[in-house]
Amino acid sequence: MYTTVPPEATTIMSALTAAGVGALWETEEGLLLAHPLTASPDDALNGEHVHIEWARAVPNMPTEKWATLDATAYRPDGGPDFAPIGVAYSTPAGRPLDQEAAQCARAVAQWFAEPRPTAGGMLLAALAEYGITTYVDYPGMGYGVAVDQEAAPGRIYSRFRLSVGHRDGSVTHVPAAHAGWTIVIHTDEGEPLGDLLYVGGDGGLMDCAEDSAAAAAVIADFVTLPDRHCDCYAQERYGRWHDFECNRYRRT
Repeated sequence: MYTTVPPEATTIMSALTAAGVGALWETEEGLLLAHPLTASPDDALNGEHVHIEWARAVPNMPTEKWATLDATAYRPDGGPDFAPIGVAYSTPAGRPLDQEAAQCARAVAQWFAEPRPTAGGMLLAALAEYGITTYVDYPGMGYGVAVDQEAAPGRIYSRFRLSVGHRDGSVTHVPAAHAGWTIVIHTDEGEPLGDLLYVGGDGGLMDCAEDSAAAAAVIADFVTLPDRHCDCYAQERYGRWHDFECNRYRRT
């Protein structure tokens, strides 16, 4: 049991307050909790709240120098129990505690926002600027983009498609927790073809709007008419479909 509020908790709570989020130190259990400002501290556990934990990113290095944070959202599940409902923030790579606290606070504020913004929604908006439509590749985990945007739905898996995902395997994370989009070409059998077509960033946090715009530009370039990139003989055999040896797919 903590008899006083740890300095790490004080730093994080200050960042939460600055981001417009309620912060509470639960002394009996030694827990740092975040809650919407619409809920009083006394009622924080009666609704959705976020439990924030911190740890050293590097052994023997103080947390104020290099820390990781994890913020998990919970809701009441009857009696004294709580059910986890999602991860609001998880540090992709350690940073000084004050920087991590500020980023985590921004993510938690977005988590409590109504409606809650998602990185996936930001990507879809960027793709819509090019008139590109997507379909659900794996629910909550990624999007599929038909290489032939004019294909009928029944032909959407024909020959090739692009699969877009996030480094942590989710597209429902809030923009402040974004660590980079990935794009891979898949065959009609679902097998990856070549290396990743696009990888955003280096694994650390990055600006979701900028990464979404960059990923959308790559996708838009890729799904344009074949005559922009392709010298493939398969055009004569399959119309707009491509052969596996097409230079378009060797661009990876």
